[in-house]
Amino acid sequence: MVAASEREQLETFLDYLRDAVVRKARGVSEEDARRSPVPTGTNLGGLIKHLRWVELGGFAEQIGQIPAAELPTPPWTDADPEADLRLEPNEKLDDVIGAYQAECDRSREIAAQHSLDYAPRGRELTLRWVYLHVILETGRHAGHADILREMIDGSVGD
Repeated sequence: MVAASEREQLETFLDYLRDAVVRKARGVSEEDARRSPVPTGTNLGGLIKHLRWVELGGFAEQIGQIPAAELPTPPWTDADPEADLRLEPNEKLDDVIGAYQAECDRSREIAAQHSLDYAPRGRELTLRWVYLHVILETGRHAGHADILREMIDGSVGD
């Protein structure tokens, strides 16, 4: 990995973190996916739901320039700005994981079309910046997921 290209390193680190988040959520009950053992309300299902929107915002919106009308409607509103951080009663963990993985697939497809220095016209941020941002965000939440899973059922490790 050390001798790999910058792009290969970014892709590999991001894919590792994407997989880690999903691994932490697999095997928990619907109740535990929603359960928060911390005062902020952070929960496994909400972390994955949130990360789907991080992927969409960085790759589909910023780099892919996909019009908002062609994208799913975000769950948050002005009245409820953190709706992407929780599972609604009608949402199932497997469906949220599936939506996240599908978004990751779309992110990979969009990224594959551009160089790391690519910046959409009128934008300052590059594909490289988006990779770094999504790695940062996913890594942060992978750590949260690791701690939550340990608090839920004692499961530890990758």
